[in-house]
Amino acid sequence: MAEGLSNRMSALSVQSEESNESRSTARGTSSSPKPSPKASPILLRKDDVSSVGTGSEASPTTARRRELDVLVEAQAHTSLPGDPPLLPGELLSYIEHKITYLDHFLGSIEGTVYITSYKMYFKSDPNPKNTEESVVLNVPLGVISHVEKIGRSRQKGDNVIYGLDVHCKDMRTLRFAFAHNQESHGRRGMYDRLQIVAFPCSYGKNVYAFHFRGDYPDDGWEVYDPEAELKRMGVGNDGVPWRICHLNKNYELCDTYTSTFSVPLNCSDEMVQGVAQFRSKGRIPVLSWLHPVTQASITRCSQPLVGTMNRRSKEDEQYMQEILKANDKSNKLYILDARPKINAMTNVAMGGGYEHEDCYVNMDFSFLDIGNIHVMRESLKKLREICYPDVDDQRWFSNLESSHWLDHIKAILCGAVKVVECVETHKSSVVVHCTDGWDRTAQITSLSMLMMDSYFRTIKGFEVLVEKEWLGCGHKFSQRTGHGDKNHSDDQRSPIFLQFIDCVWQLMEQFPTAFEFNEHFLITILDHLYSCLFGTFLFNCERLRVEAGVKDKTVSLWSFVNSQIDVYKNPLYAELMNNKVLFPRTSIRILKLWTGYYMRWNPRMKPQESEFERSRQLQILIKLLKEKCQELTEQQRNITAAVLNSDGSTQPS
Repeated sequence: MAEGLSNRMSALSVQSEESNESRSTARGTSSSPKPSPKASPILLRKDDVSSVGTGSEASPTTARRRELDVLVEAQAHTSLPGDPPLLPGELLSYIEHKITYLDHFLGSIEGTVYITSYKMYFKSDPNPKNTEESVVLNVPLGVISHVEKIGRSRQKGDNVIYGLDVHCKDMRTLRFAFAHNQESHGRRGMYDRLQIVAFPCSYGKNVYAFHFRGDYPDDGWEVYDPEAELKRMGVGNDGVPWRICHLNKNYELCDTYTSTFSVPLNCSDEMVQGVAQFRSKGRIPVLSWLHPVTQASITRCSQPLVGTMNRRSKEDEQYMQEILKANDKSNKLYILDARPKINAMTNVAMGGGYEHEDCYVNMDFSFLDIGNIHVMRESLKKLREICYPDVDDQRWFSNLESSHWLDHIKAILCGAVKVVECVETHKSSVVVHCTDGWDRTAQITSLSMLMMDSYFRTIKGFEVLVEKEWLGCGHKFSQRTGHGDKNHSDDQRSPIFLQFIDCVWQLMEQFPTAFEFNEHFLITILDHLYSCLFGTFLFNCERLRVEAGVKDKTVSLWSFVNSQIDVYKNPLYAELMNNKVLFPRTSIRILKLWTGYYMRWNPRMKPQESEFERSRQLQILIKLLKEKCQELTEQQRNITAAVLNSDGSTQPS
């Protein structure tokens, strides 16, 4: 056994070198994620896994993990019939036959599990007596939250399920059962393989985005240019009291901010540096949005470092006055703290806090009472329990209420509406912050900008909004989502971005003609927030993405979206009619649970005709209608020209 394994490893090492050479070549020419070219493979199957190493079943040993990694790196693209389709750069690393998928709705389904460098793929075995299509599960490894072993007995005839529960970040839990056979090492092999490939960051590896070689006609990394977006708002024009600041070009002023942002025109670099010392993590107030008429602004920052000693900063107080003076239509500046007041007071004991009225003149202070990341995480946990797999119809409303999910969505929307009222109705500038300014602050600023600026309600405008307010301003995507991390109980995980997308969906429900994009667009963004197929949402800030070379080594999600943009268009979008400010209703009676996302895995909750299919059909009809209009217009033009020519030829010379 040892000699055979050694020979196999030697052969695989040669293949690994060839595979590494092929990975260094240019990316393929496919315009969408398609199966890659096939080659003769050497596959890692369960017998190989069980023969490598002798570690305990609880977790892969270092020796076994190292040997398995060599095997994985040596895999070529599969060419065996029935194996899963592979993306460019995707490698098949593990196969487990005769495994039973315990579906809550369809019952026990026997089939084969394939694990690649990107996904876990289950396909049911063909049934001669059943002509229905095969049952297929396609789960990106990044979606997996954690894998749990269930059942310990392996005695024949025992009714205890012996298998694995695969818990996913997209509301699903998948259960697989294995045979009660002493000679079978299927569960151990599959568990070990998932631990390594689903959580690569925990073992010093990169996520699959760094291996994906998809190529698209649109370069999504060019969607957002910070200076171009600031200039779109008028920054740099004559009479606009804001300027572009490059103090952070090396991320020395604030390592979680973008390298380029805007500050009040009359604020010197020395003042900006002084403000950075008084704001948590150096996150100074920077411009998010500027009203094109009134010059009322939305700025965002982190909490002031007041502490129990009631510290003050003359630079910070003067900076706030300059924000106020930049808008000559109002003599008041609104400071909105997204936290509950009790939380802000608690932060005082830890060196943080909030602004005091006696220090900041002509300013109005409000708390938006939005819960912290821990409250939101527990709320999503309760929502998951009532949505999948069982739905208790008799207690549905009480269970939904007890999760408080819609209460939190309401609080976020109310905060955004308050910003809109201050800027649009009162023509006053607003400063928004929470503790560090990268969670609740991003929710409030991005939603208020979405309500006020119709540009952000287009597909490419929304991409800019996400890049600007979430990625550029340092929302901790990696930590909040747990990319490639096996520590699923990390208390820093939280569905902050999911809540933002949920709020966007609520707006779309109330204003169905105001958005260029459809529900499928939002779900695609959320799916790839977790999938780790693209580099867009990797790492916690721009600095870390630059250091990792994300733009050079990975593909942007927007490349994928914009290469097939018609798929994500809303057929009801009326651009000319919706160039206005949106004021949504935030009553709990109006808000809905987004069943199209949270309950999409429940076949009993699916509509007979999906919104995506209905949207696609409407897009086809609209295209035909436009073509017919163009045809009739051309006919009318030809008729008019013929009549004019006829009249001219009959007139006397």
